[in-house]
Amino acid sequence: MPLQMNREVFVTCAVTGSGGTQDRSPHVPRSPAEIATSAIDAAKAGAAIVHCHVRDPETGAPSRRVELYREVTDRIRDAGTDVVLNLTAGMGGDMVFGSTEAPLPLSEAGTDMAGAAERVAHVAACRPEICTLDCGTMNFAEADYVMTNTPGMLRAMGAMMTEMGVMPEIEAFDTGHLWFAKQLVAEGTLASPALVQLCMGVPWGAPNDLNTFLAMVNAIPPDWHWSAFSLGRDQMPFVAASVLAGGNVRVGLEDNLFLDKGVLATNAQLVERAVTVIENLGARVLTPEEVRAKLGLTKRAPR
Repeated sequence: MPLQMNREVFVTCAVTGSGGTQDRSPHVPRSPAEIATSAIDAAKAGAAIVHCHVRDPETGAPSRRVELYREVTDRIRDAGTDVVLNLTAGMGGDMVFGSTEAPLPLSEAGTDMAGAAERVAHVAACRPEICTLDCGTMNFAEADYVMTNTPGMLRAMGAMMTEMGVMPEIEAFDTGHLWFAKQLVAEGTLASPALVQLCMGVPWGAPNDLNTFLAMVNAIPPDWHWSAFSLGRDQMPFVAASVLAGGNVRVGLEDNLFLDKGVLATNAQLVERAVTVIENLGARVLTPEEVRAKLGLTKRAPR
């Protein structure tokens, strides 16, 4: 594949995620006020898009509560700092099995299975420009946890997102996820050109070696838009790799807690570092309004 560097790059900041990082860094935001403030700081640092989960304000555990999403989005919209809103829709498909000899019934601790409408209820309430669609089922690093997204569930959720006028960001953790995403577009469930996020190095999805990364890149239709990230210390190298391969970038505390070895980061610091890498490569960082024009997004307030 010839080198086709992207000269106009948008940065997404994944602000907090749903992983068990809440007690590993004081900079991981928990409450809606903290999440919104961190998102706004990331936008001021150069992120055109903020990708938001919500957490229980007391425990930091992941949550799907609509009122928490509404508070986060209202705070960001009222702040006067322009940024494209991207809400997760990945919650509600968590299955935790019992022991290997007695896998059923499912464990009540960690299992969270919801219907399609419930999984996108916060999207309907908040009307972000973008929301995520995890385009497949996958084993994660945890021994008995499975992220569950059946073809039927994805078709239902994708159709609801399209009907709402919210652009799905296809989260591709492996090559088969891209294969099914192309099927959703071919069927008319999702519009084309689609938006893809390549999720590299997440156990046990696509490993983050460059051969696998380029195989994923080459599987994306040429007229689609895409971005990529990797985890931990590989976050910044993948900023460079993604730009050089023609894509956009994602950084943030969802994927990496450190700015340097032993130095805990804030979201704004990670965005600033990514912007420096991008500009040093000779590319330009896009503004939120430029991203809306590029992706065909409509900025709207909730109903």
